[in-house]
Amino acid sequence: MPKYSAEKDPEKSARAYGYELHCSQKDSMNLAHALRGKTIEDAKKYLEEIIALKRPLPAIYHKKKRLHQKGIGPGSFPEKAARYMLKVVENAENNAEYKGFDVDKMKITHISAYQGRIIRGIMPRAHGRATDKNETTTDVEIILEEVE
Repeated sequence: MPKYSAEKDPEKSARAYGYELHCSQKDSMNLAHALRGKTIEDAKKYLEEIIALKRPLPAIYHKKKRLHQKGIGPGSFPEKAARYMLKVVENAENNAEYKGFDVDKMKITHISAYQGRIIRGIMPRAHGRATDKNETTTDVEIILEEVE
């Protein structure tokens, strides 16, 4: 069972955890910053617009050498991270529905993304050498609470 970095009252909240997702940690951190405080419907709509390349994601973290998008400054369209994040949001929504909460009134009170396990790999090179070819994974946690 993964540990969450924040604890909320289990009687009033639902949560979900995306474990070892094969997407960019940096993009996931920016997505988490953008989704914090949104309702479930707003978050799902926002992520679907990013996947459809309709709306760019503003870069709050890791924004050096990022292209500027119209009206927001440095930003990008992290489709892969948005797809994984959408799955975790839908999972949290289903967990809230299973617990008997009113899903329309649920709000994202805690969301964070951080580095997961590193999958080690090597790439053979000339003259019997080798270079690391590691794949980083991302862990995402979401906690929803019902607001009046």
